[in-house]
Amino acid sequence: MTDNSTPLLDGLVVVDLCQFLSGPYASLRLQDLGARVIKIERPDGGDLSRRLYLSDTEIGGDSTIFHAINRSKESLALDLKNPDDVAALRKLLTKADVVLQNFRPGVIERLGLDYEAVKAINPGIVYASITGYGSEGPWVDRPGQDLLAQARSGVMWLNGDHDQGPVPFGLAIADMLAGAAIAQGVLAALVRRGLSGQGAHIETSLLEVLVDFQFEVLTTHLNDGRRVPKRSEFRSAHAYLSAPYGVYPTADGYIAIAMTPLPRLESLLGLAELAQFADPKSWFAQRDAIKRILAEKLASQPTAHWLAILEPADIWCAKVLDWAELMASEGFRALDMLQTVTREDNVSITTTRSPLRVNGVRARTQRAAPLVGEQSAKIRAEFGL
Repeated sequence: MTDNSTPLLDGLVVVDLCQFLSGPYASLRLQDLGARVIKIERPDGGDLSRRLYLSDTEIGGDSTIFHAINRSKESLALDLKNPDDVAALRKLLTKADVVLQNFRPGVIERLGLDYEAVKAINPGIVYASITGYGSEGPWVDRPGQDLLAQARSGVMWLNGDHDQGPVPFGLAIADMLAGAAIAQGVLAALVRRGLSGQGAHIETSLLEVLVDFQFEVLTTHLNDGRRVPKRSEFRSAHAYLSAPYGVYPTADGYIAIAMTPLPRLESLLGLAELAQFADPKSWFAQRDAIKRILAEKLASQPTAHWLAILEPADIWCAKVLDWAELMASEGFRALDMLQTVTREDNVSITTTRSPLRVNGVRARTQRAAPLVGEQSAKIRAEFGL
């Protein structure tokens, strides 16, 4: 019997064979829910993301990306070209609940660690695979990298203004979405295993999650004559939404305005010029003209001035915050989303916490991302490897 303070996945062992971001993001989510994550790394340098730098900041010899996505995991150093180390890994997998892998298609089979092989030694295993473009088709052997997946997905044509060409997201959205999807599938498979004892093989790819990410606008496209999305030429925020939806400069910053009937803004902002757009159909057809009128007006006063007018009138709007303003805000502090994790070699890093709260409590961890093979001796002794 467990109480409410016991993590939901306490006692589950996750073996993470992944590198970079997508698989490690999935295991991070499982770790945040209480699972024990044993990260398998090559002895000579470990996960390549240890040297994937977003800036010139290095902490304890590793990148901030590696620290952020691998906090509180354990590292077991194994050379998968060494038969003895592969045998040790197979033994570990007999005692695991979940295994994650994001090798290129064909690699895991050559290692003899594909789903059927692992299932043969651990029938209840929940096995998860992430690829770039699935297991079939002409793109299978292409590099499964986030920007390249965005390029092939069509998602870049939804960002930016009409004349900007394709605009990528400023985040590794394919990796993060793939990790989140795999974590969902793993949790569902664990529920089924709890009921029937059966394991499962969960699969997704960067392209699949990016297609799913666009389900709302793709469904529109597929059912309205397959018209291509048309972004605003000015202050675009959503290819399918009418004015005033967008972000506008003010005298001292920026304000975001969401779905709002134009007559309300005409009255509140004293913009008689908007009267010519009384027909709601014009709010999309004349989107750029409307936005230019709004932009000129909003640029004349500070953001706080407009918020004082619009928010009491229940207009959906918000000041556009930068990171410094976000972190200084009461709203952000109330969420308590940051934590500092440390390691025995005195490495300390401030990072985020889990986005989930369980029974009103957000998980907090103490341990930073591991050194390569930091827990190898302990894990080998514990599992008899």
